[in-house]
Amino acid sequence: MLLDAIAHQRAGRAGQAAALYRTALTIAPDQPQALYLAGVLELGEGRAAAAVPLLRRAVAARPEHDGAALHLARALIAMQAPEPALAQTMAVLARDPAAVEAWFLLGTALAALARPDAAEAALRQALHLAPDHVSARVNLANALVDQERWDEAEIAYRAALARDPASGEAAASLGCLLTARGRLNEAMAVLRAAIAANPGFAPAHWNLAEAALLAGDFATGFNAYEWRKRHDRFRADFVDLPGPVWDGGDPAGRTILVHAEQGLGDTVQFARYLPAIAARGGRPVLVCDRTLIGLLGGLAGCHVVARDGVLPRYDAWIDQMSLPRAFATTAQTIPAACGYLHADPARIAAWRARLPADPARRRIGLCWAGNPAHSNDARRSLPAGAALVALLAPLRAFPDIDWISLQVGPRAAEAASLGVSAPDPPLVEYADTAALIATLDGVVSVDSSVAHVAGALGSACAVLLPFAPDWRWLASAAETSPWYDSLRLFRQPAPGAWAAAVGTLAAALQNRSWPV
Repeated sequence: MLLDAIAHQRAGRAGQAAALYRTALTIAPDQPQALYLAGVLELGEGRAAAAVPLLRRAVAARPEHDGAALHLARALIAMQAPEPALAQTMAVLARDPAAVEAWFLLGTALAALARPDAAEAALRQALHLAPDHVSARVNLANALVDQERWDEAEIAYRAALARDPASGEAAASLGCLLTARGRLNEAMAVLRAAIAANPGFAPAHWNLAEAALLAGDFATGFNAYEWRKRHDRFRADFVDLPGPVWDGGDPAGRTILVHAEQGLGDTVQFARYLPAIAARGGRPVLVCDRTLIGLLGGLAGCHVVARDGVLPRYDAWIDQMSLPRAFATTAQTIPAACGYLHADPARIAAWRARLPADPARRRIGLCWAGNPAHSNDARRSLPAGAALVALLAPLRAFPDIDWISLQVGPRAAEAASLGVSAPDPPLVEYADTAALIATLDGVVSVDSSVAHVAGALGSACAVLLPFAPDWRWLASAAETSPWYDSLRLFRQPAPGAWAAAVGTLAAALQNRSWPV
């Protein structure tokens, strides 16, 4: 039976092979080879969650079997569980210090654990043993990127491509790096070549989307952005709802369900399209995080429901960040850049009653960190601890400014060390954040949901941006955003140069060119 299953597996008949493995394991549940081969099959078919228990049992049955341990490590990494993957790679290396794949997987797991220096050492050892290991070279470059050693990373990516010109992984990663370095035309050329060689490789399409959007090419960018739904990193976040997908056609008389995705700031940014659906005669319903309902529920002609509730009846549905494509958005046709949300007057009055009122002083809100779960949070948020206090000292030195914390989450407690007033009661719902913002003269924020709320309200907001910003802020040196008229962008002039960006903002506060 096992021989027949192996033959089917080698011939690419995964379904037949899997059925035979299941039968074999029914007869002999602890048969090591059947467990191992069944796990390898599941992993090869992209079902890491199914592979892990099979491979765990295979390792338990034969602890000395390096193949089972390494495939288990691969499956765990695919399941975003790098910590237990380390134990498997280390067990193999204890038996065979020259095991190339163990070094490769060790480096990959360490990188996933945000230990890029240790990952670099492991991956260099893999390449010492096997210089033509292209994936190890790509992951080495990734570890160098994580350390912001961009020149070395580019050399490593190009070395990987020299060894395997057809490597979509190397090309997509190089394109991403070139995008981060602001070399957008080069990036798009590399990514288009990767797509031509492998039209179904989702990361290349996704990276092309980011490069094109940064360059302001919305047509190319939002078309390629649809590939996020096929990207391994994101596709688990998408729900394939029943019924037709809305393609931007006439919505008159129809209920259009809009399914929020990605971060809360994204939900706020793209909520601007809901009134546009209503203006065309449609009935938009937004399904989003419960904390946003109080803020977004006031959009004209719109209904907002919690994602953890029961969905209402609808005629068609669409993922929220597909709306710019459905509306064929260009930089000149972005809806409601002047603002489209309004804070609740009663909440505004409540905040005004709590805050000091001195017309001679400016009240400015401050948010210094985004969601720590964001993949780029280390670059977009300001550093923590003493570094944060030193970095923001030029802003806190103004004697006529009262700083009000708009920070939530694990870093909200840093308000005390900054000498910044924390709101009482603490901010929980975005309706309260919006109302507090409405009482202020301005807001200073990193790239976070707070910046989007301020922009959506039409409130003055200075946004501190990293050198390689998210695509929505564009790659030009412009201080303005086509998405929000009330925002002013203060960009790092070089990677990590927060002090320069803060210094430019401090000068604007000093000469009162912001807020205006």
